[in-house]
Amino acid sequence: MTTRIIPARSIECIVGDITRQLDMDAIVNAANAQLRPGGGVAGAIHRAAGPGLDQECRPLAPIAPGQAVITGGHDLPNRHVVHCLGPVFGRDEPGEELLAACYRNALQQADDAGAGSIAFPAIATGAFGFPLEPAARIALRTVIDTLPELQSVQRVRFVLRDPEAMEIHQRLRDALLAG
Repeated sequence: MTTRIIPARSIECIVGDITRQLDMDAIVNAANAQLRPGGGVAGAIHRAAGPGLDQECRPLAPIAPGQAVITGGHDLPNRHVVHCLGPVFGRDEPGEELLAACYRNALQQADDAGAGSIAFPAIATGAFGFPLEPAARIALRTVIDTLPELQSVQRVRFVLRDPEAMEIHQRLRDALLAG
C-alpha cells in the first residue's frame, strides 16, 4: 500500500477485497440501477452485508448513472455503504462526466454522514466496460479536486482487483498530485 498526502488528507491504493476494509467508515458499492445483489462488487458487498442491505436498498431504487445513495453497513465492518451507478461505457453519455459525478456524489454522501474515511472500487471498469486507465484518471482527478471541499472525509482508499490496476492508480495519483 502506498499513501500520498494532500493537505491533511490521504489517498491510498491497495489490492484487496472491498468488503474487508476494517478501518474504513464507508465503502462504495459499484451498484446496478435497482441497487440489488448481482455479480462483481455489488454481489460481494450484498453477500457480506447480509439481507438487511437489500431490504434497505429497495426503497432507494432506481438510481441513474452518476447518482449515489447511502445506507448502513449491516453485517459489514463499515458503518456505511455508498451505492453509485457508474456509466456503461459507450452507452451512458457523457460517460466521463457521469463517472466523475459518481465519485463526487459518493464523497459528498460520506461527508454528509460524518464519515472520516471511504474506500472505492474502480467504478464502471468491470462489467460496465470503462477502460481502466481513463477511469482511474477521472476518479483520481475528481477525488483530488473534491477532497478540499469536504468537512469529514480525510482518507480515501482505492481497493483494486490486481497489481496492474494498483500500479495505474498509483502512477496517475502521483502525477496528478505533482502537478
